Amino acid sequence: MKTKSIINIIAITACSVASTYLQAQEKKYASEVWTADQGENYRNPVLYADYSDPDVIRVGNDYYMTASSFNEAPGLPVLHSKDMINWKLVNYAIQDLLPLEHFSTPKRGDGVWAPSIRFHKGEFYIYWGDPDFGIYMVKTKDPLGIWEKPVLVMEGKGLIDSCPFWDEDGNAYLIHGWAGSRAGVKSMLTLNKMNPEGTKVLDKGIHVFDGHDAHPTVEGPKMYKRNGYYYIFAPAGGVATGWQLALRSKNIYGPYEEKIVLEQGSTNINGPHQGAWVDTPSGENWFYHFQDVDAGGRIVHLQPMKWDKDWPVIGTDYNKNGIGEPVVSYKKPDVGQLYPVVTPAETDEFDGKKLGLQWQWSANENIVWSSKLPGQQFLRLFSIKVPEGEKNLWNVPNLLTQKFPAPNFTATTKVKLVPEEARDGKTAGLLVMGLDHTSLVITNKPDGYYLQLRKAEKADKGGKEKILWETQLKSNEAYLKVNVTEPNGLCQFSYSENGKDFIKTGDVFQAKPGKWIGAKVGLYSISMAKAPRGGYADFDWFRITKK
Repeated sequence: MKTKSIINIIAITACSVASTYLQAQEKKYASEVWTADQGENYRNPVLYADYSDPDVIRVGNDYYMTASSFNEAPGLPVLHSKDMINWKLVNYAIQDLLPLEHFSTPKRGDGVWAPSIRFHKGEFYIYWGDPDFGIYMVKTKDPLGIWEKPVLVMEGKGLIDSCPFWDEDGNAYLIHGWAGSRAGVKSMLTLNKMNPEGTKVLDKGIHVFDGHDAHPTVEGPKMYKRNGYYYIFAPAGGVATGWQLALRSKNIYGPYEEKIVLEQGSTNINGPHQGAWVDTPSGENWFYHFQDVDAGGRIVHLQPMKWDKDWPVIGTDYNKNGIGEPVVSYKKPDVGQLYPVVTPAETDEFDGKKLGLQWQWSANENIVWSSKLPGQQFLRLFSIKVPEGEKNLWNVPNLLTQKFPAPNFTATTKVKLVPEEARDGKTAGLLVMGLDHTSLVITNKPDGYYLQLRKAEKADKGGKEKILWETQLKSNEAYLKVNVTEPNGLCQFSYSENGKDFIKTGDVFQAKPGKWIGAKVGLYSISMAKAPRGGYADFDWFRITKK
C-alpha cells in the first residue's frame, strides 16, 4: 500500500510539472484543415497525420503518445493531450538516431519501428526496435524535457516492435516481434526476461505466440494485466489489410487464448489495428489504432472499448458477427471537463528562436544545413551539395519536411534564392516527397533566375529527376504553392511573383507514400555536386491553409 501511494504521488507530480510546462509554452495551435473535436462528440481520425503505430498511456490526468518515426530526425515524437482528442506535439525523445554515422545519410524505412511508451516508478520509458541493430530504450522523468541517452537493451537483427512489462512481483519482461526481411522469419511474438531497471534482457527469450496458421504478420505487441490475466494486444494480417488480435493467459508464458476484437467489416476504415488500450480516471476504456490511407500515411483513430467476460470489445459490432468495427464519430471520453481545440502545429512563420516541432530532416541533422539567428524572422537553408552521382532527392539528407495534415490542404511559402555565384547550380523550393517526388523550385542560370517544376518517378529505384515545366522569373524571389486534394493526395503546384496572382504549373501530380511512411511536404535548398560552394535560400514562412 505504501509503495502504491508513493507511485501515485510521483505520477501526480509528473502531471503537475507537465501541465505547468505546457501552460508556459506558446499559444495553442488549431489546424485550419483538420480537427477531431466536434463539441460533445469527436470524429475519426483524431489525428489525420502519419503518426504510425501509435502507443498511448495515461499518467494522472495527462495522456502521452509516441509513434514510429523511421529514418526521420528528430525521432520518437511525444504528443500530449488532456482529453484524448486534442493532441499537441510537445517533444521528441531522440534528437539523433543511433548509430550516428549510419543515420547521417537517409536510411529510408529503417530506424525507429513501432515504439511503446510506459510510466514506471516515476519515469517515462520508450522502447523501440531497429530492425538492423536491436531494441533500444530511452527514458526521462520529464517527457517535455531532455530524454536520456538511448540504451541498447537487446542487440540483434530483425528485432522489432518491442514493449516492456513490469509485473506485480517486480519481474520485468520485454515482448517483441520479428522482421522477416532481416530475421528470416516473422509472425512470431517472443517474450524475454529483463533486469528490473529495464536496461538489459537476461535470456534468449521464449516464443509465446505463433501466427503462421491463422494470424500471419502478427507483430506490434502491447502487454497488459487485468483481473489476473496477462493480455497481449497485437495486430495481424498486414498494415492495410489486417485486424486487431487480443491474446490472454493466466501465465505470462502462455498458452494464450486468442480472439479477433477489431476488423474493417462493413466500414471503409481498413487495417484497423496496432495501438493502445487506455483508460480514463472515470473508468472508461478506449483503444487507439491506425488506418493506412496510402499517401496520407497511417492516421490515428480512437475507438470506444469495454470488457465482456474478460475480453476487450472494441468499436461497434455493426454486422453482428461478434467482432467490433471502427466508429466514424462518437461521444468524447469523460475526462471531467472540456478542453480547448488543439492540434499539432503545421504553419511556421519562422519568427521563433528555432524551428517548429513539426519539422524533421531525412537524416541526423548537420548544424550547417540551416541558420535561425535570434530576431531573424525567416529560415535560411544553405545550398548543400547533393551526393555525387545522385539522380534525384532520395538520398539527400537535408530535406526539411512535415507530415500531410489532412486529406485536403494547401501549403504555401515565400522563397528567395541567393547563389553567391553568377554561375548556375543552386536550387531551392517547395517539395512533396515520397517514392515519387515533385518540387517547384527557383534555380539560377547564367542569364537569370528560373522557376522549374521537377519530378522523379520511382525515386527509391534511382528514377531520374526531370524538368516538366519552366519559366524565367523577374527576380530571385517567388511565392510557391501546392494544393493537395482528395482522392489520395492529388497535388497541383502554382506560383506567384506578387503573392496575389497564382499561376498553375504543369499537370496534377499523384502523391506517393514513402518507405513505410506517408508522403511529406516541405522545403529544401541544394547545390549540384560540381557547382561552386556557397549560396542559400531564405524562406519567409511556411503556411498550411484550406486554400
